[in-house]
Amino acid sequence: MPELPEIKAHAERLAENWRGAELAAFRALHLTALKTYAPQPKEAFGRALTATGNRGKYLSLHFGDEFTFVVHLMQGGRLRPDAKKAKKPRGGMARWEFADGGALLLTEAGTERKAGVWLVSGPPEGQEPVAHLGPDADTVTRAQLADALGSENTRVHGFLRDQRRIAGPGRLLSNEILFHAKLSPFAMTRKLTDDEIDRLAASMATVIERHLAFERTLDDIGRSADRPSAVHHRIGLPCQDCDDDVRSVEYRRYTVAYCPTCQ
Repeated sequence: MPELPEIKAHAERLAENWRGAELAAFRALHLTALKTYAPQPKEAFGRALTATGNRGKYLSLHFGDEFTFVVHLMQGGRLRPDAKKAKKPRGGMARWEFADGGALLLTEAGTERKAGVWLVSGPPEGQEPVAHLGPDADTVTRAQLADALGSENTRVHGFLRDQRRIAGPGRLLSNEILFHAKLSPFAMTRKLTDDEIDRLAASMATVIERHLAFERTLDDIGRSADRPSAVHHRIGLPCQDCDDDVRSVEYRRYTVAYCPTCQ
């Protein structure tokens, strides 16, 4: 699933290429694509795309201050230019059509069809689907992070992936942040020392900025396998900082990758 750096960089690309385009139509191509019933998409027709952004793993397309389409790509979703505008595009979920003839198509690979679109009136903050999110991982303060860590005693790897606590990290970023901070992924959040919280906050900022810089070199959201990693894609290989090998613990929905010596 694209994480905060991938979503943020893609929002920047969309703004560069589509800002100012006037919305002419919105079409839900799959029954589950549009998650809201009010306001109606037609209320945004005739308005120009004024900005794009992200909140955690959610993309946002702002049409003035009045309307915002919030998009979650889920595991296999992509939002890309749609030159063909086929009636039934493969994996098609939703399409935005603009007055100049251009279009953006939301697709989702696979069969789950969990990618979705929410249309909200006014500022999205405080409204679903982003109302439940914690502070974004690239802007969270040390104090906010400490408060969130103390709110529930859980493993720090799970904490980082919990969007209600910190918005944006997924499996890869969680592995990379904890390796950079030299923290065990199995450490309990309420038992972290002040020094460990300092390291976690600093590593979160460093790793996200590093991954964002990489994503900004691309023309589209890249593959997870191509993203830079010290441990996530290096299970069984030598650790870059010591002589031990990168190990893993596999769960049903995710894998924890770590160096037992460094962390």
